Amino acid sequence: MIAIKELRLKKGMTQQQLADDCGITLRTIQRIENGEVKPSLHSLNTISRVLEADLSSFVEQSSSKPYEFNVNFKITDMNQFLTDLKVLFKNHWKVIALIVLAIWLASSYTDIKAGILDGWNGK
Repeated sequence: MIAIKELRLKKGMTQQQLADDCGITLRTIQRIENGEVKPSLHSLNTISRVLEADLSSFVEQSSSKPYEFNVNFKITDMNQFLTDLKVLFKNHWKVIALIVLAIWLASSYTDIKAGILDGWNGK
């Protein structure tokens, strides 16, 4: 995406600096700037925050259609996906753990309630 590259250069940042500040791999930044991949909304949000730009300008320039996701993977794409997934878990493991805990508690609610009631009634 040319707009990202232009903003990055105006800020005097290298691709490596942008990648480090965003928590996105250098290769992903390169591929986004070269138009090889369509970045996720999370990546666009992070990049816009680091470059101090409006997220809507990136989304509007990326396409005139509603945002769409492509699920066709090549081996190199899968390797990049796994790398990005590692970064996601590294940066947001607490939130992910809370979500998993909430899902487990919600799915086990009746068993937990029955156990508490049995304990309260002395069974």
